Amino acid sequence: MSDVYEDICYEVEGPAAVITISRPERYNAFRGQTVEELIHALRTAWADKQVRAVILTGAGEKAFCSGGDVKQKAETGDYGPTKSGLWEVEYLQKVIRDMPKPVIAAVNGIAIGGGHVLHVVCDLSIASETARFGQAGPRVGSFDAGYGTGFLARAIGEKRAREIWFLCRQYDAAQALEWGLINKVVPAAELMTEAKAWVDEIAQLSPTAIRFLKAAFNADTDHLAGIGNVAFAGLDQFSQTDEGHEGAEAFTEKRKPDFSKFAA
Repeated sequence: MSDVYEDICYEVEGPAAVITISRPERYNAFRGQTVEELIHALRTAWADKQVRAVILTGAGEKAFCSGGDVKQKAETGDYGPTKSGLWEVEYLQKVIRDMPKPVIAAVNGIAIGGGHVLHVVCDLSIASETARFGQAGPRVGSFDAGYGTGFLARAIGEKRAREIWFLCRQYDAAQALEWGLINKVVPAAELMTEAKAWVDEIAQLSPTAIRFLKAAFNADTDHLAGIGNVAFAGLDQFSQTDEGHEGAEAFTEKRKPDFSKFAA
């Protein structure tokens, strides 16, 4: 089915659906079209009775996903055209959580910004030894105040989650494992083999039990979707301000942003 898509690849291998973000020239950053294709592929895997779990990864060795395509936004003022006319990254997060099959992030490189949030909302995360994790929102004039903050804090604790967002540092795979941000670290050459082995284990279990368990885990944090709706509405307005423009423009111009004039 890979020929159906431009920005991603979709393959079914036994009980695993493997979805690969394939924009390595942009560090697998997602534009509007990428998000739509990811949603379509996830829903395809949802409907396929052969598929028992999904593996989400990135093309190449450098990046899992670097988040929203800031260069695209700086060039056009948005994340590019979509069939629906909407920017549906919130819905992408919801589909990952709502589909009754586990979604495993196979983090093969940097997982930064919105790409970091993508792995956080996945059910499980396996990382290559070369993977790096972090947020960049405040550096480029952006934020995720839904699952990207609230669910992250549930996973690793308030203090660490605040450190990740307030300092915009990057963390290696060993640190991520110590913090509970990921489930396992493996050599880069073994990443997909390990992820598929996990799917094989899941495929031996009751799919109905897995479905109820995933729903039960989600029930505790589903209210974050509502908070996220408010936050993304605010982000949409913020992105139109001078402060919102400064981050994206600085990124494109390869300079440090100057947010000093916007201090409260």
